[in-house]
Amino acid sequence: MYRYAAIALFVASGIVFRLSHGVEVTVRDNDDKLCIYADLMVNFSVSYEEVGNKSSTVEFELPSKVTTNGSDCSLTSSLLKLNFGGHTWSVNFTIDGEKYQADSITFSYDLSDKTVFPNAALNETISVSVKPEITDVVKDTCYSCKSKDTFESDTVNQTLWNVLIQAFVSNNSKSEKITSCAADVPVTTAPPPTHTPTKAPVTNATTAPPAPTTTPTPTLPTPTVGKYSIKPNENSTACLLADFGLRIGLKQAEKYQEMNLDPNGTIFSGNCGVNSSELMLVTNTMTIKLTFANDAKKFRLHALNITGKTSSGAVFSEANTNLSLWEAAVGASYMCNKEQNYTITGILTLFTFDLRVQPFAVRKGVFSTAHECSLDDTSILIPIIVGAALAGLILIVVIAYVIGRRKTYVGYQTL
Repeated sequence: MYRYAAIALFVASGIVFRLSHGVEVTVRDNDDKLCIYADLMVNFSVSYEEVGNKSSTVEFELPSKVTTNGSDCSLTSSLLKLNFGGHTWSVNFTIDGEKYQADSITFSYDLSDKTVFPNAALNETISVSVKPEITDVVKDTCYSCKSKDTFESDTVNQTLWNVLIQAFVSNNSKSEKITSCAADVPVTTAPPPTHTPTKAPVTNATTAPPAPTTTPTPTLPTPTVGKYSIKPNENSTACLLADFGLRIGLKQAEKYQEMNLDPNGTIFSGNCGVNSSELMLVTNTMTIKLTFANDAKKFRLHALNITGKTSSGAVFSEANTNLSLWEAAVGASYMCNKEQNYTITGILTLFTFDLRVQPFAVRKGVFSTAHECSLDDTSILIPIIVGAALAGLILIVVIAYVIGRRKTYVGYQTL
């Protein structure tokens, strides 16, 4: 079991009488050795619903007094978790060889805290996860970013700046070496190259251009099915269940690319509400947010938002907030084992495999009776087969009758 120590320091900067809080913390393992160091500033902007169907937005800073209970250090992954006033802000790190990165940032806020969220209509804890651009940090160096970096979601904006953080500390002391973020690195503009025009050699022969070569698109394997469950708190049963394999297809310019979601490298989070529930999936290459709506009788996938990078490094962000997919009665689950594909936008296509979801009214942490999609429902084949057999039988009788009439008519003509 790891033992943690936290040191919270207050840093003041007198700019127009405004004070900003800097939080400096250390996490130590069971050998009392430093494993995580962090010194940073975070601002939050949270929109929430007030009593009376009103919307409100509050802004607050990460306070100077925090604890690191729940933080964790291991050889391949580390978790920095800062707790304050019933809320938590955490960063998950992984290491690969000589470089490490931050896989996700998760902010959980408790709407029952009326000091921060006065007159809030809900009393539940909501979690929001984002994928930060903290990558390729050289081992035994500190990641530094003085520039502001804002992560936006539907209800929460998080702004980080003056960040100095080191995970996987190996020598029991913070490194003096720095890996700077791209925003802090000055951009140097190279002078434009000068080209001396050259005359092409004159030739009387006409040479046909080489025929273009087409590189075949590799076929992806069937995505692995991930199993995701969201709990309101650690001591309760699941309020949202989702099992599926996911693949996305992207069309950018003239190129089309498909990407599988790997559940083994996916960090998931979400929240359950009365009329809306969310499931967030975060990987190294993409962030997927699924929003489910509930009209008291039926639920459906109402919105889908996907951002990420392709294998070529191209950034994409696609969303559709007017969907009506995976519809089933509240208290039941929706299931479709066959492969399905949905055109989400003109650029984005979603493929699902072995799908089963229940975002509302989950009982005892297990799926309820499933509403099967038409592709899975084999009962519809029975009336089709019976109808086809009857149609074939009628056709045979009619043909036999016609042939019989013709023979009778020919016989009378002969006599």
